[in-house]
Amino acid sequence: MATMPAFLDKTAGAADVAPRLARAERIDRLRALPLDDVLFFSKKIDNSRLVRAADPRARGACWHAVGAAGVLLLLLAGTLVPSLAGRLEGYRLEALKGEERRLVDERRTLELQEAELLSPESLQHAAAKQNLVVPQPGQVVHLEGDKPDGSFALVK
Repeated sequence: MATMPAFLDKTAGAADVAPRLARAERIDRLRALPLDDVLFFSKKIDNSRLVRAADPRARGACWHAVGAAGVLLLLLAGTLVPSLAGRLEGYRLEALKGEERRLVDERRTLELQEAELLSPESLQHAAAKQNLVVPQPGQVVHLEGDKPDGSFALVK
């Protein structure tokens, strides 16, 4: 004897084809997610009347963290400051060396100009420009410096 589903399949007509097609279309759909039927509700909670209890360990831990950060900062500064100071002094030293070179060049230039101005030829040329000539023996005027009071100028 045939089973009931097999019997119904043989006797099914055109009216039975539509549910089979609907079942075939549902095969390619995704399955339902687990706990899809679970609903969550949010409830407002008022914590305005709550007061946090003081924790003495937390305060000590905070101060320990601040102290550790301070020590770390001091170590870092102690490491970086000397190298930074050395670098800045190096820049300053190079600037001073450049200034020294410039001053030595200026000094050489000034010594050369002084030598040119003090040469006998330039002195004679400058004297001729200003009408300065060697005085004749009769042109020399001696001041009366033999006064007993020590004054050199004539007082009238």
